[in-house]
Amino acid sequence: MTSSVSPWQDALDGLRDIAAPAIAAIPIGLLFGAVAAGKGLSALEVALMSALVFAGGAQFAGIEIWTYPVPVAALAFSTLLINLRHVLMGASLAPKARFSAGWRLLTFGVMADENWALAERRALRAPVTLAYWGPMGALFWANWVLWSTLGALLGATMGPPERFGADFAFTAMFIGLIAGFVRGSPTLLVILASAAAGALVHRLAGAPWHVAAGALAGIGAAYALARPEATR
Repeated sequence: MTSSVSPWQDALDGLRDIAAPAIAAIPIGLLFGAVAAGKGLSALEVALMSALVFAGGAQFAGIEIWTYPVPVAALAFSTLLINLRHVLMGASLAPKARFSAGWRLLTFGVMADENWALAERRALRAPVTLAYWGPMGALFWANWVLWSTLGALLGATMGPPERFGADFAFTAMFIGLIAGFVRGSPTLLVILASAAAGALVHRLAGAPWHVAAGALAGIGAAYALARPEATR
């Protein structure tokens, strides 16, 4: 599949696609910054964490157990477990990315659940070019760094996110993204298997084990439902 549109159009497509997730990330970024500031991190430290880690789930998990002295081993293990899904996400997206391995190594560092899902959905109908992926990832990264830093500066003045519905923003967004992947009963069954496993493990063992459980259940279901010719 080759792109029949200009790089400018690809870039505009990427920016348009990531606009809604970027808006949904604003209250979450503000909340993270405020929580991190409450744990004693400065605005500069929050900015560096968001820029270098760029993983909201892992950052929230890390800040949840943040104490002094910092429990380095516990932080490393919990964030590793949460972010292991990025290995699977990268392996899935790499064959569909129509740019060199060098550019993949450079730009996959800004891969998050949202832009990965958008790129996977785009791959169903058009090439995932560097012009599409690069600006989209850069904007989403900058958006997270900006609003989490601002949250650290505003601190406790933010108030609880529930009062303006921010706690449900990402949930609603992911429901929409997942709905776009449904292509008949096999994909629906994969989604349901992943969701059921994640919910069950979260109930029994809590975070962050449910992330790995959901991913593994989805992979297992996809393999079991694959057509024989697709597994050769």
